[in-house]
This record gives sequence, C-alpha cells and structure tokens, in this order.
Amino acid sequence: MTAHHDLGYRSLFAHPELVRDLIADFTPFKLFENVALSSFKRVNATYVSEQASAREGDMVWRVQVGDHCLYVYLLLEFQSSVDPWMALRMQTYIGLLHQDLVKRHELQRGGLLPPVLPLVFYNGKRRWSASMELAKLLMEAPAGLAPFQPSQRYLLIDQKRLDQAALKANANVLSLLFLFELSSAPDVLKEVAPALITWLRATPQLALRRSVAAWANRVAERRSGRPGPFSLENMEEFADMGRKFATWAEEFEYIGFKKGRAEGKAEGKAEGKAEGKAEGKAEGKAEGMAEGKLIALRAMLRSVLRRRFGDLPAPAGQRIDKATHAELEEWFEHALAAPSLEEVFGER
Repeated sequence: MTAHHDLGYRSLFAHPELVRDLIADFTPFKLFENVALSSFKRVNATYVSEQASAREGDMVWRVQVGDHCLYVYLLLEFQSSVDPWMALRMQTYIGLLHQDLVKRHELQRGGLLPPVLPLVFYNGKRRWSASMELAKLLMEAPAGLAPFQPSQRYLLIDQKRLDQAALKANANVLSLLFLFELSSAPDVLKEVAPALITWLRATPQLALRRSVAAWANRVAERRSGRPGPFSLENMEEFADMGRKFATWAEEFEYIGFKKGRAEGKAEGKAEGKAEGKAEGKAEGKAEGMAEGKLIALRAMLRSVLRRRFGDLPAPAGQRIDKATHAELEEWFEHALAAPSLEEVFGER
C-alpha cells in the first residue's frame, strides 16, 4: 500500500499546478504565488555519484523567478518510521543535484550554484520527530572548528497534522485532496467529494484531472477496504464508507462488533433458558463483544494482506481463522511493514 500511495502522490506532484499550490499555500514562501506555470520545469531527479550509487524517485523542479532560476527538491516520505537522519539525507541529495548541474554545464552566468528549497512531504501516522537541521545531528566541534562544519535545513509538510479548518478555508484542489484523505467518512460524503467533483468538472486540464481522479479513487479504495475502481461522480459509491465514524477503518471494527454481538446475544438467550435469563444475557453480551473484535481484526488483517501480497493461500487463511486476539494484533503490526507474507507470520 505504501508504495502504491507513494506513486499516487508522485503522479499528483508531476503537475506544476499542484507543486505551485503546495509551496504557495503550505510553506511560508510566497514568492511562488504569482509565478507562471510555464516557469516550472521538471528536472531529472536521478543522480549518479562517483561510487555509481543512484538516488531515484524524488521530485525536482526548476523554477524561473524573475531573472534567476531556483530549484525545489521535493522528497516524498511515506515510510512508517521517522528517519532521524533526514537532514543528512537532504544534504546529500542537494549536493548530488548541484554536482549534476556542474557536470551538465547548466549553471547560469557567473558560475554560481543556484538556491534550493528542500521540502519534505511526510504522510506517516507517527508525528515527525527528526531534527530539521543538520547542525543538531553533529557533535560539538572543538574551538575554532565550528565555522567549518556542514549546515543544512529542510522544510517539513506533515500532512496528517495539517489544520483541517485551514484546509476547508482554502479553495484550491490540493486542500481538497488532503481533506479527502484526512476527513471522516461522513465529511467526505457530504462536503469533500462534492467539492472535488465540482472541481473535476470545471478544470480544463485533462491530464491533471485524470491524475486527481485516479488519486481520489485510489484513496477511496484503500480507506474503505472495498475493491475499486470507484466513480467519484456516483455518490452512492461513498455511502458505504460510513456515516458516524471518526475514521473509515472504525467502520470495519463496528461491523465485526455488531455481528459478534448478535451472535453472542443469540447464544446467551439459548443458554439463559437453561441457566437463567439474566446470566445468559450477560455472558452472551460479553462473548459477543469479544467475538466481534476477533471478526473485525480478521477482516482488517485479510484486507491489508491482500493489498500487499495478493490473494491469500489457504494455509494463511486457516491460520487467521484459528488465531487468538493477541496473534491477530501481532500479525497486523507485522503486515504493515513486512517484506513478505511469510515474515508477517514470523517465518523466514
């Protein structure tokens, strides 16, 4: 899922309209607000050092601002854990960018290196805790050596911590996309999806419209747990995403709980006839709640595993059916990052 989602954002930020909106509306830098889209040019972001090690996948844009060119290095970060060495990584990537410009003889008159805006777009669940300054990762230098130590900073956009009220006040499509991913299912159904549909119908840029629609459909499929494709223009597709839950995932837990509670009540009612109605109801309710949680965990685990590894083999399904609550929770944690299905179950 992570790689798939990563590619979705790469498709979005391959459009200068969204890159300009990202910088103008989600960073303190306003010099990009009135820059024409024709001034944005996508740059090859693969650089090879003397050791032949390649860095692929980051987004680099060259922007003509007045008489000068500057570069935006956009690093999309979707890994589950925060990289404490991000400032060091960013220094390396910008160094490789500058080195590549020198090798290609692309420096402007005067032969000076151009300024770079280093931007990290983070989508992880954990709050970003890494230092945004390289200086804080260095040991204190002996007296006199401080001026010779490297210095690098980057700007962070932590998407999951964005203020939703501010996003709603912003009229651009990027704010709608962020709200689409961050909002509860009822808000998506009532507010975000209709606004996004209105934008899709109005925008004349066919390629951008396709990228936005594909991204929204992908998010809808991932968050609802239902196989796509979805149609944004068919609002009934979103009705099943929930009406009263804080997050879409909670709906799956509720469905499992509701089913387990019903089964537990039936069992408790039958037992209550023989052992006493009050005791049977209490036992049935307790068992139903426990069974509901198991059903929910099994359904959510299967959904994650299918998305990451494809159809599940029969033995894996049987293990899930027989697993305890503790085993299911452990496997669910493994399922988010394990490189193979075998390692989810602790097999190597």
